[in-house]
Amino acid sequence: MKKRLAMLFALCLMTGVLSSCEKDTSSTETTKKDNNTLVILNYGKYIDESVLDQFEKETGIKVKLEEYESPEEMYTKFSAGSINYDLVCTSDYMVERLINEDQVLEINFDDFEYYKNLDSSIIEASQIFDPENKYSMPYFYGTLGILYNTTMVFDEEVSTWNVLWDEAYKDSIIMQNSVRDSFTPALRLLGYDINTTDENQLNDALDLLIRQKPLVYAYYVDETGDEMAMGNAAMALVYSGEAAYAMELNDDLSYSVPEEGSNLWIDSWFMPKSCHNTEYAEKFLDFLCREDIGMLNFDYVYYATPNLAVKENLDEETLSDTTIFPTDETLANCEVYKQYDVNTTKLSNYLWKKLKSE
Repeated sequence: MKKRLAMLFALCLMTGVLSSCEKDTSSTETTKKDNNTLVILNYGKYIDESVLDQFEKETGIKVKLEEYESPEEMYTKFSAGSINYDLVCTSDYMVERLINEDQVLEINFDDFEYYKNLDSSIIEASQIFDPENKYSMPYFYGTLGILYNTTMVFDEEVSTWNVLWDEAYKDSIIMQNSVRDSFTPALRLLGYDINTTDENQLNDALDLLIRQKPLVYAYYVDETGDEMAMGNAAMALVYSGEAAYAMELNDDLSYSVPEEGSNLWIDSWFMPKSCHNTEYAEKFLDFLCREDIGMLNFDYVYYATPNLAVKENLDEETLSDTTIFPTDETLANCEVYKQYDVNTTKLSNYLWKKLKSE
């Protein structure tokens, strides 16, 4: 099966192909173009470009893509209101936040032809942030864990989050440039829930992260896989799919979800109230559920897909790769992020800025 080796060239390709789009109502012709165009907001390197081309070819509907790195950046970009997005893909807790802020439209799944391909267990797990499964559609899922170089780190060391605080790995640890993700190892080491809103517990976690900071090589998002593949660090806090990508490039790399427990993330699509054409938006979502399209995206992103029709056509080696498809035991030891309330959001943002300024 084709793996994610093409990802090395993705940024270069996308720079020339994809662009942002702001709605301009100054002329009838521009309005007409906008009515035949979907503007979507998604993580960087998170959809195969050929999927967008094929959708346009089959339907005549154009797709303009905007990208972002972290859920918090997405929220800032979305809230600015300078672009009227038709569809957004983001993390579970951020979907919940926007649902609670009344920024999301219901999706009419009754008219979908391919929604039946999605795993009901992942749809059910999504009820933590979308209780009635009427505002979101799962796209990919996975875990948060440690990607490590087996020539530098022993397997038994990464069975616990403690290894991220081991001074033997000073300047060789990569952390996520994301407040929720980087706080998770600290919270679990302290025995706290990753969704805690307790100010004292969050401050305790901050203290741990401040203590760790002199050991940290960098706080990255998309760069992590390439940095690890090139041997520039001993270990990294990463999403499981990014770990699998890096492992394809370097046979010395392996992945572990520590015994203290971690995060089960579910990235999902939602339709914001700024959507100008819900029929086109829903047509695109249904298109993503199709087996051939799901396979294109799986091969490109290489994260766990909820599309059962895709999984049925994967080889045994891929299906047994627990980095991509976590075991039931691992999933049972992981939690989905819940939305922070307003006060906790402000607190976490303050704590993150404090950490980065140390």
